[in-house]
Amino acid sequence: MQRTISAGDLAGDLELRDLTDPSGGPHALQLLIANAAGALSALWSCPVRLRRGNRLVTVAENYDDLGFLDGAVTRDARYTRYVDDTHMLRSHSTAMVPAALAELAAEASLGVAPRDVLLVCPGLCYRRDSIDWQHTGTPHQVDLWRISRQSLGEADLEDMIETLCGALVPGHPYRCERRVHPYTLAGRQIDVSWNGTWVEIAECGLAHPELLRRRGLGEEWSGLALGMGLDRLLMLVKAIPDIRLLRAGDPRIRQQMTTLEPYHPTSAMPAVIRDLSIAVDDGDEAEDLGDRVRETLGAQADVVEEVAIVSSTAAEDLPAAARRRLGIAAGQQNLLVRVTLRALDRTLSDAEANDVRDRLYEALHGGTAHLWATAAARPRAVRSSSGSPAGGRGGEHADARTRDGVARGAKHDDALQRGAQCRDGEQPAR
Repeated sequence: MQRTISAGDLAGDLELRDLTDPSGGPHALQLLIANAAGALSALWSCPVRLRRGNRLVTVAENYDDLGFLDGAVTRDARYTRYVDDTHMLRSHSTAMVPAALAELAAEASLGVAPRDVLLVCPGLCYRRDSIDWQHTGTPHQVDLWRISRQSLGEADLEDMIETLCGALVPGHPYRCERRVHPYTLAGRQIDVSWNGTWVEIAECGLAHPELLRRRGLGEEWSGLALGMGLDRLLMLVKAIPDIRLLRAGDPRIRQQMTTLEPYHPTSAMPAVIRDLSIAVDDGDEAEDLGDRVRETLGAQADVVEEVAIVSSTAAEDLPAAARRRLGIAAGQQNLLVRVTLRALDRTLSDAEANDVRDRLYEALHGGTAHLWATAAARPRAVRSSSGSPAGGRGGEHADARTRDGVARGAKHDDALQRGAQCRDGEQPAR
């Protein structure tokens, strides 16, 4: 059985607002979708058909119906939020396409289907992802598929790409690189040049004929398929420095997220750095840590700007004293993790930062010895290496800046401190 999310986490995920849906209020993401659909509809003189779907889908809808192989890496629980063996939170907006194709096929069988149509399938998706200024576990995506009774080929795909880039990122050069998708032929990745860096904005290809046939569309039908991430595209268009700003509650920021005008920074809150030295399973990566942070903090996770792995050391490569201080076991690794905390609307107090630090340490550390930042020890359910609670009590304390100095020398500590500079001036890049 795959690793699954809890009932509480599922409820919270389903309650999260989909910023592409106007029923929850206006948002700039909706303008990106409208501009893209409008430009393509004008190019092809075809109607637009908007289709949304449930966020909770079957594994078949998300993977099997699109032709993903059983062993595809994207199916791994490291990247997919499974609810049970047969259900999951959709990981991409393409999961909505097969149902839209089947609907079109049903109309075709009755003779009432349009000869040429643009399917627009936008929505909130769910991934297990790392935490930093440009990544989120709940990205917004849109799929744009042209389905037609006329024969469509690579020249039509190139026209689609040119038109879309002209509508969304005018004046920026773009390039295409070959990619393979189970539901397309002649697959491509679209990158645009932004501030001297190539940034991926979409992937596309010719709609795979086998997918169209499986959904009931005959040989006279062909198509163009494109999937696009919206959050980081909006960050580029508006020069937004932090992905959390897209959901900010501050009225000064929220109002700016209703237009495509450049973002004007409000007063910047100072960052608070907390470094952790933890024992985790050998296979754990940044995506695993990010998922545990979100599960642990819930709504308070928005104060976490970044969780970065600075270095990793296998248990057997650590000095004996460091192994004892961590309580690390064979088959584990010692990660040095830098946690950057920054609330968007206030300055975090040391007490609040230390409390968040200890909650994250409790959730992430799988060793049997502990160093807490808070002034008083308290009973807590300590996480085991497998991620499950293993009863324990933290009886040791350490200063918030030096508490986790295991398995590293003074030289490494200095390097960590030098790296703790704020990055307010950085521009987004994929």
